[in-house]
Amino acid sequence: MEPLDAVHALKGNIKSSYRALQHRNYRLYFGGQGISLIGTWMQQLAASWLTYRLTHSTILLGVVGFASFIPTFLLAPFAGVLADRWNKHRIFIITQTLSMVQAFTLAFLVLTNTIAIWHIIALSLSLGFINAMDAPTRQSFVVDMIDNKDDLANAIALNSSIYNGAQLLGPSIAGIFISFVGEGVCFLFNGLSFIAVIISLLAMKIKPQQKRKQNTALWHGLKEGVTYAFGFTPIRSILMLLAWSNLFGASYSTLLPVYASDILHGGAHTLGFLMAAVGCGALAGSVYLALRRSALGLEWIIPLASGLFGIALVIFSLVSSFLISFLLMLLVGAAMLMRNIGSNTALQTIVDQDKRGRVMSLFIMGNMGMQPFGNLLAGSLAQAIGAPKTIMVCGILCIIGAVIFAIKLPSFRSVVRPVYLKKGIIIVEEKGI
Repeated sequence: MEPLDAVHALKGNIKSSYRALQHRNYRLYFGGQGISLIGTWMQQLAASWLTYRLTHSTILLGVVGFASFIPTFLLAPFAGVLADRWNKHRIFIITQTLSMVQAFTLAFLVLTNTIAIWHIIALSLSLGFINAMDAPTRQSFVVDMIDNKDDLANAIALNSSIYNGAQLLGPSIAGIFISFVGEGVCFLFNGLSFIAVIISLLAMKIKPQQKRKQNTALWHGLKEGVTYAFGFTPIRSILMLLAWSNLFGASYSTLLPVYASDILHGGAHTLGFLMAAVGCGALAGSVYLALRRSALGLEWIIPLASGLFGIALVIFSLVSSFLISFLLMLLVGAAMLMRNIGSNTALQTIVDQDKRGRVMSLFIMGNMGMQPFGNLLAGSLAQAIGAPKTIMVCGILCIIGAVIFAIKLPSFRSVVRPVYLKKGIIIVEEKGI
């Protein structure tokens, strides 16, 4: 290839990696989220720091984290039913507005010096309830913002890129703010950042979606969604692997402080570098997925990324070198991101439109909903056998899950192929494929 041709090819790939931004609604969403997610990460770090400053209790740190996630596990499936029945655009505006109120309430309590630990727990629990409705709605709403469904995979990957970019910026900014002006300003900034999202949502022009008239009770709608998801082999396989991997694998982050201190003999800066490595790896993984043009091949990426994630954890548990640990965390971040986003994209591609919200609520359950239980499990196991052995066991279990998925891959592909043909993702040529 001539140098000039290579340059044109590179420009074409770069342009292709942002093709979802050609859609006006998604462009508005992308800009609003880019600002708001920085505030979200600032609040997350500030809330943890504030909790520890007030109590000096690691147990209460865990309680606040558990309160933030448990509503998602319990309520996300019901939220998915409502997302399928109601107007997703309006639901999203309401959840973002309530999240803004929650942030402003925290800011007021801190800035007036009236904050107490029960306030933090209660407000974390309230945010958990809001997120339980927001998360499945957000995931299923993406498809409504994209006119050309061929760009759906790119839109999901770009979602992840702004999320991980904010993960790098938000905590760094929060650290500076806390040092000079305190946690209250972080909560205030987060509240203000929601204004950008709400304005972008109000500016969207969403085509009315024809909703099937629902005469069944909420519980029957939930049962229908679960029966559909677990009765269709590809969806069931993806959800089970995701839940398994997050139950055992995502808990590694809970043990990183112990590992940074006792194994690598470092301090808070060591932990910061390890967490930054995860974010950098995830950002790189999202860029790779953004360059892909369709959902084809994701059935291989999902188990491969899950396996690499487990292998990286096993090796990480065996080393005591900071440099090697840092490199392994890059791989952990990239593999975890590719597994989650690959699963998300595959589900969004093959799911029936009228059941999208319910299936994505099960995706949220398998992703965010497993984390509080995984954290409790990892903490208990680490107390008995130590952090390194716990991470090794979790890594091995993730590898086993990936292998089982890979073994069933031929049947997975045979079932999903007719769906791809129906949706025009696979085009059968005259020669036949």
